Amino acid sequence: MSTAQTQASREIKWNFCLTALSIKSGFARMRAQTDKIHPMLFSYRSLLLQTALLMGLAGCAGPKPIVYTAEKFDSADVYSRRFPVPGNVACEAVRRTLLSQGYVINTATADQVDGRKSFQPENDVHVQIAFRVVCAADTADGSTSSVFVNALEDRYALKKVNNSASLGVGALGSVSLPFSSSDDSLVKVASATISAEKFYARFFQLVERYLTNEATPAPESMEITKPLVPTTTGMAR
Repeated sequence: MSTAQTQASREIKWNFCLTALSIKSGFARMRAQTDKIHPMLFSYRSLLLQTALLMGLAGCAGPKPIVYTAEKFDSADVYSRRFPVPGNVACEAVRRTLLSQGYVINTATADQVDGRKSFQPENDVHVQIAFRVVCAADTADGSTSSVFVNALEDRYALKKVNNSASLGVGALGSVSLPFSSSDDSLVKVASATISAEKFYARFFQLVERYLTNEATPAPESMEITKPLVPTTTGMAR
C-alpha cells in the first residue's frame, strides 16, 4: 500500500471514530430524556446500539503503526551512487557541491563530508538541513567508490517562555514579585530524514558535474616559437 493510500485510510478511520463518539454522546442525552417514557423498549434498543458502538470504538483503540515497518531495504539507489573515481576525489566533489549551494561545511576529510544549511520559510519557523556524506572504496585498487548520503531535516518553532521575577528575603525565603517577562526561544518540533528521491537525484547530478570538470585535462601552455625581439645577427657588417 502506498503512502497516500495509508494516509487516506488513517483519515477515514479517524473520521469514523469521531462520528462514533458523537453518536454515543447524543445517544446518552436522548436516553436520559426518553427512558421514562418507554423504559423496556428503549433498554433493549440501547443495548444493541451500545454494543455496536463499542465494537467500532474498539477498532479505534487498536495499536498505532510502527515506524520501522516502512523500512523495506529494497532500494540502494536513493541514498548512494557509484562513481569511477577514488573516494577522496568523490568527497572533494561533494564538498564543492555543498559549498556551491550555500552549505556550511563542518567536517571535510578524504572519506566524509558534513554540511548544514538554515532556512526560514515562515517568521516563526526555522528549518535546518544537515548533510552527512561518506565516500567508500569499492575495489581493492580504489579506482571506484560509492558515495552514501543522508540529509536530516530539523524543524524549529518560535515559542514564548514566561519568566517571573523572584526576590530572596532573609527568613521569608523567596518572594515572587508581580513582574514577568517573556523570552522567545527556538524549540525543536520535528526531525526526520529526507527521503525524496528527486532531492538526492539533483544532489548526485551536481556531484557528477564537478567530477566531470575535474576529469577534464587543463589545456597545455603554448610554446613561443618566435623571439619577441629580433636578433641583430647579419644586420650590421
